[in-house]
Amino acid sequence: ISYALSWPERMQTPVKKLDLAALGKLTFQKPDDEQFPALQLARRALQSSGAAPAILNAANEIAVENFLAGKISFLQITDIVVAVLDGVKTTEPANIDDILAADSQARNFTLELIGKIGKR
Repeated sequence: ISYALSWPERMQTPVKKLDLAALGKLTFQKPDDEQFPALQLARRALQSSGAAPAILNAANEIAVENFLAGKISFLQITDIVVAVLDGVKTTEPANIDDILAADSQARNFTLELIGKIGKR
């Protein structure tokens, strides 16, 4: 992440260099979609055409921001993102302006939705 944020320079971080050999082995398990429903949302957005990933990201950012502000519950985040993915309809983006417009539309829709439902 630091490479992406500081490219082409190298950012100094307090994180130790990852030594995979020292770890010995890594074990992976299939993620539990029931326990982590947001993973399914990410897959859905990636498999959709158009601006769905941008819409998901915008809705998630606004929902998390409102959770941290105490305006919605943690469990409402995923439900809100689903509603925004289902509710925001855009055309196939042709350029960055179309993506930014979808992002803005999703953020506004998310705020409206949160204003209506509040914390449960």
